[in-house]
Amino acid sequence: MSNYKTVFFILGILQIILGIFMLIPIIIQFFYSEIDSSFFGASIVTIIFGTLFFLSNLDHDKKLNLQQAFLLTSLSWLSIAIFGSLPFIFSNIEFSFTNAFFESMSGITTTGSTIISNLENMPKGILFWRAILQWLGGIGIIIMAITLMPIMNVGGMQLFKISNSDSSEKILPKSKEIALRLVYIYSGLTILCAFSYKILGMNFFDSITHSMTTIATGGFSNYNESIGFFNSISIEISAMVFIILGSLPFIVYIKFLSGNKKIFFSDTQIKTFLKIIIFSIIILSIYLILNSSTETNLRGIFFNVISILTGTGYVNAQFDSWGGFPLILFLGLMFIGGCAGSTTCGIKIFRIQILYSFVVNQLKKIIYPKGIFILKYNQNAVDNKFVASIISFIYMYFVIFFVITALLSLSGLDFITAISGAATSISNVGPGLGSVIGPNGNFSTLPDISKWILTLGMILGRLELFAILVLFLPSFWRN
Repeated sequence: MSNYKTVFFILGILQIILGIFMLIPIIIQFFYSEIDSSFFGASIVTIIFGTLFFLSNLDHDKKLNLQQAFLLTSLSWLSIAIFGSLPFIFSNIEFSFTNAFFESMSGITTTGSTIISNLENMPKGILFWRAILQWLGGIGIIIMAITLMPIMNVGGMQLFKISNSDSSEKILPKSKEIALRLVYIYSGLTILCAFSYKILGMNFFDSITHSMTTIATGGFSNYNESIGFFNSISIEISAMVFIILGSLPFIVYIKFLSGNKKIFFSDTQIKTFLKIIIFSIIILSIYLILNSSTETNLRGIFFNVISILTGTGYVNAQFDSWGGFPLILFLGLMFIGGCAGSTTCGIKIFRIQILYSFVVNQLKKIIYPKGIFILKYNQNAVDNKFVASIISFIYMYFVIFFVITALLSLSGLDFITAISGAATSISNVGPGLGSVIGPNGNFSTLPDISKWILTLGMILGRLELFAILVLFLPSFWRN
């Protein structure tokens, strides 16, 4: 175990931070006269365990090799989900461990699926804790996507190395500097979002909680009707703006602040991301205009396309009543997701771009067998190992999707619930399709085994599949 002292040292720090954040909802409890011992007790337990990990590994070598990076990535999310479930378990509401863990994992992976059926009647402290979990999950995945995953060569993420000379031994020193900048940017966007919600009509509590889940593209709301509860065009426009800002690669914010003022207009991921939004809105609008007997809800089209594509999961309309094609479109958007290095999940825009370019090149080679075609991304040549990594990721993504769908079907779920549940868990979206887990429903009525299958899908999707799967290879544990 001495080889993993750095891993457990960092896990200890993360648990201490989580325990400190558990104290924040106590302020909310005091303000709304809901004081109980749930958050204080959960905080003490979490901080004690974190302190034990911290103190028992003080003699770590302050380096993180590739093997340790994979282990840290998986254990950090799993441990935070476990300890994050304690406030639910200790609360006066009767949460089973399965439901508490499901809600916690859904929060920290910014999925947004919930087992709570009466959100309006939930204690404010619990609602605030759900928002905190998503906010922490959002900044956590950004930091990992920019600092760890490029080094780990997961699914083509090596394309986004800060410097080509980075080695796994240099992860920690550089990550501290980058992480600090990301926290400032992420916090600043959250404050701006909260301020806009407040001046547009939300009360103070709703503006704070919804700003945290908006920037994290998580989608937890305080109301069963989600953002549609407010029935406000201005609030929905504000939500769309900040959802998109949370879906952009956060490294471009750093580059922008460092002097590259054109980065938002030149980044190929951002341009493709916006094109997908516009194209989806146009196609869905045309379909509903031609096929709907009622007035076409352009407001609902704009909002739900952006929300589903980015994996946020807010809803302002019951899109499951729009017909068959919108459901297929939304299912496809779930898989695509947002940009690499953002709070979104899914396959990611850059993988779609490279796969498209690869297919085009293969077609050109058929037409011109003697031709030489170089695959480029952002004006840089992409070699075969990157392409192979991306193709294998997409292949495994759909294999795992079908496996989860099959397991959910075996657990007793109907076809629509099973296939949309699998998609929404591995893509970290939130609501599924159909009457059970669609925009009108929640996950409370699902069997416990189905909830555990979905939590597995959530963490697999959040950590880019291979960061988890590699741990099950015997060769991984050999020195």
